[in-house]
Amino acid sequence: MNPAAKALLMGRRFWRHFSRALAGIMPKGLYARSLLIVIIPMVILQSAIALVFMERHWNLVTFRLSNAVTQDIAALIDMHRDFGKLDPDNSKLETIARQRLNLEAEILPAGPLPPALPRPFFSLVDKAMSSEIERLIRLPFWIDTVGKSDFIEVRIDMGDAILRVVAHRSQAYASNTHIFIVWMVGTALVLIVVAILFMRNQIRPILALADAAEEFGKGREVEFRPRGAREVRRASYAFLEMKRRIERAMEQRTTMLNGVSHDLRTILTRFKLSLALLDDEAEVEELTGDVDEMQRMLEAYLAFARGDIGELASPTDIPAMLETLRQESERLGHETDVVYAGEPVATVRPDAFKRCLANLLNNALRHGEKIRLEGSCDQKFLMIHVDDDGPGIPPEARENVFRPFVRLDEARNQDEGGTGLGLSIARDIARSHGGDVFLVNSPLGGLRASVRVPV
Repeated sequence: MNPAAKALLMGRRFWRHFSRALAGIMPKGLYARSLLIVIIPMVILQSAIALVFMERHWNLVTFRLSNAVTQDIAALIDMHRDFGKLDPDNSKLETIARQRLNLEAEILPAGPLPPALPRPFFSLVDKAMSSEIERLIRLPFWIDTVGKSDFIEVRIDMGDAILRVVAHRSQAYASNTHIFIVWMVGTALVLIVVAILFMRNQIRPILALADAAEEFGKGREVEFRPRGAREVRRASYAFLEMKRRIERAMEQRTTMLNGVSHDLRTILTRFKLSLALLDDEAEVEELTGDVDEMQRMLEAYLAFARGDIGELASPTDIPAMLETLRQESERLGHETDVVYAGEPVATVRPDAFKRCLANLLNNALRHGEKIRLEGSCDQKFLMIHVDDDGPGIPPEARENVFRPFVRLDEARNQDEGGTGLGLSIARDIARSHGGDVFLVNSPLGGLRASVRVPV
């Protein structure tokens, strides 16, 4: 592999790792990502403007002001040297400095300068003043830009005397820079607030569409009206059309099944009447049993195909429902325990959900003696466990028992007189709520059927 191809491959690997790391720290929500798309370029632009201002305008103005103050100090030094004899007490020099140059000047006796002060970590005025004094005056000096925050003190060793000058910091420093920074930060904050409000209004229709789709998947009816941007409205109208088509297909299927149910029940009723008019014989009793079994199978088929689609979800007392199931179980002679924790009310389709639990309970009653109903509900999910002490189902066969009309040939799920639809109906109802049914090993030694649906 040549060096160029190797470098390209390494670059791709680095970009892949960098993209994964960036994706891991980036927010997952559309609202947060949209805000970042707006805010990050704004911050970069403001930072670039601030950097250019600091490097060009601020530095240039500060150096120009420092140069002007240094030139005034140099002029005072020249005046002292050339006209010192005409002004022995330096009163004229101090007056000119105070009135014309806005400086406080004082001639001190000759002597050593104070020890140099440590330079501040970041002080543009200290750097500018020191540079200009070294360039224009070229005499030993001492400078203090820290001691008094509003003033700058400079001492120049002139050989025969020391010139002490105190100037306002604003004379050598662009002190109004903070106004620019305040305006820059203030306008950025205003723009960010406007962006947050605008993005919230743009994201809200998308969240409403997602909530409507989620509620529809749970079998709940919600009020939803398309709004927002053109693309969001288009997606909303597509969702509503899909929802209408699904509901129309369900309604047509239900109507067809009701018609089939009515016709088949009529024929079965005729069979029952004909058998009732015959003499009581063993063959008649067997035929009557066959007709009853056909009746049960027909009801099971229709129930599985309908799936109780017409029922609306409503707040339901789950502990009361479990207590009703416990009473039905004990009425059939099975020891049953009920344990529940968490919020007692959950939004489900009551009849359908009870039928789901009843199917699981009947499956447990058919193969176990001791039954346990355990439920819990938090802010996200409602979980119901149905445990028994029966023979259980092998792990490799647990998924197959949810298929319609499938019955195991071994110890479990041999529905004598059944259709093999109990678990299929239970899972169908759970999934119509947006959840599912799972089979695992039970703490009682048999099978645990767990129903989990979002609340």
